[in-house]
Amino acid sequence: MPEKGGNFLPPPSNAWMLRSSPLHQWRFGLLTALVFVGMVVVWSIDGCTIKNFLQSWQLKQDYITLKVNSLANNLNHTHPNPAHSLRNLTSTPTLKTTQFPIFSLNSSFVPANSSLETKNVTQFPSEGIANSDGNLTKFNDLSSLNWVTAELDQNFTANLLARWLAPGGEPCKDSQTVEIKIPGLDGKSLVELPAGEIHEFMFQAVDDSGNGRCSGGDYFEADLSGESWKSRPLVKDFGNGSYSVSFQVHPDFAGDYNLTVILLFRHFQGLKFSPARFAYDKQLRHIGIRFNRTKAQLTDLQICQKSDFSRDVWSGRWTRHGKNDACEISNDGRYRCLAPDFPCQNPWCNGSLGSLESNGWVYSSHCSFKLFSADPAWDCLKNRWIFFWGDSNHVDTIRNMLNFVLGWPEIKSVPRRFDMNFSNPKDPSQTVRITSIFNGHWNGTQNYLGLDSLKNEEFRNLLWKYFSEDRVPDTIIMNSGLHDGVHWSNLRAFTRGADYAVSFWKEVMESVNQRGLVVPEIIFRNTIATGGYARSLAFNPHKMEVFNGVFLEKMRQAGLVSGVIDNFDMTFPWHYDNRCNDGVHYGRAPLKMKWRDGEIGHQYFVDLMLCHVLLNVLCAR
Repeated sequence: MPEKGGNFLPPPSNAWMLRSSPLHQWRFGLLTALVFVGMVVVWSIDGCTIKNFLQSWQLKQDYITLKVNSLANNLNHTHPNPAHSLRNLTSTPTLKTTQFPIFSLNSSFVPANSSLETKNVTQFPSEGIANSDGNLTKFNDLSSLNWVTAELDQNFTANLLARWLAPGGEPCKDSQTVEIKIPGLDGKSLVELPAGEIHEFMFQAVDDSGNGRCSGGDYFEADLSGESWKSRPLVKDFGNGSYSVSFQVHPDFAGDYNLTVILLFRHFQGLKFSPARFAYDKQLRHIGIRFNRTKAQLTDLQICQKSDFSRDVWSGRWTRHGKNDACEISNDGRYRCLAPDFPCQNPWCNGSLGSLESNGWVYSSHCSFKLFSADPAWDCLKNRWIFFWGDSNHVDTIRNMLNFVLGWPEIKSVPRRFDMNFSNPKDPSQTVRITSIFNGHWNGTQNYLGLDSLKNEEFRNLLWKYFSEDRVPDTIIMNSGLHDGVHWSNLRAFTRGADYAVSFWKEVMESVNQRGLVVPEIIFRNTIATGGYARSLAFNPHKMEVFNGVFLEKMRQAGLVSGVIDNFDMTFPWHYDNRCNDGVHYGRAPLKMKWRDGEIGHQYFVDLMLCHVLLNVLCAR
């Protein structure tokens, strides 16, 4: 009898068979041998191996990686209220990820067969790593990943107004953000992530007492920069004090990067009439990130087609495919760093990268762009009429297109308001009509009315005239402009001004249609991200990004937009200082002169890239 309270189980009915089966005895011996071998293997593992394994496991737990087809899938996702603390944020959420082998490599090399005459030029590969002989080793395809993308929120204007006007009354709403906490990144001297994947990190805004805030509206500037990559990570505001930042680096550009997060304005203060005194402008994070090379392959970029310009918001990057360290500005203000025929690298662009005079930088987004030489540009523009309506950045773009692409370098400037025919210097039979009407003020010599210029009857009649002839423009390039940032007293006032502007242009387009003419395509080219000192002024990036979204949404609702050029995304990676802008322009004419910080700036290549993007949309089929 078993002892009282003991765990007694009666023997199975076939126990005698197990005891007497030779097969069972053989299996038991084999099992014993395997256990003994396993113990020997475990004893043979040294402490360093175990430590490395644990560190590798811990690293995977430390970062938040999210692979998604599009960031847009999360735009309407509601995150739980953080209850004024960080308890609901975790650095180890359960997420579906795909792990790839990691490789260390040097991402730059000089081709052995390079025919470039300029010395000290480094060319960056786009399809693999360099062997000792200078050739590229391509990786086998292991997986196909999508690019990070964003979309304009549905009901953008209405939701923004509701959040801007939301009442306070609670400490977590009435306090101001002074810091952030990023559980997945804080406390690490270097973060290692696999290249190719989209990485999304949640972070929490906290006040001066360290308590989490429960309302949004803070404007964070984010930058991801490496030796040959610059992009704006996507920052999502969930409206409850929590935010996320998402970024991605192509495996061909694996290496060391810096992620910088700046809090420029708190709680919609950038939208104020005079925001400069509210600017916080504090760098909250500067984190080193090492993107390790993987075998992952992202969806191939293709040269932009007409349908590619239907996206309201872009999420692009500037990549560098050559660099001349010895390059200096010439006396005429030009940066001729690479040979004019220095080629683009697929899939990042198509054409001659040297003609961009960017010392190897080029912009791409969900598609890549063709860089035009004069002949194909004229073949595209001949006999066409392009109508520009917007701020003075249009003036820079027109001049740069004439100077750098269309063969008119002697045109040093164009006025804010003009209507002219330009002929191909090589073939006078090819002409293009360009009309530019400045919208910053109804009086072309004054400023800071923006869309309110349309309240002037004489200005409206001027615009009507161009659309009342037997022929009307083929394409309209339009933006609201920086002057709106100065003029409107608040967001509601700008919204009313945008409604009026949309009703005006809708009436103009309907009149063209009623006369049986082809209605012009309208390309919405949104306003730039102002740079350096201008980041805190009335036309700051916070306000301009909001005004871009409001005006574009209303134009879309009226059925007036044929395509979009996201010039805000193109300029944002260069807007932190005045090295590539004078604050409000990225396309000033080349000039060898010192800028605000006492150094000579590179002041035209960003807008010259825009010229080529504009030609892509005009010439797309």
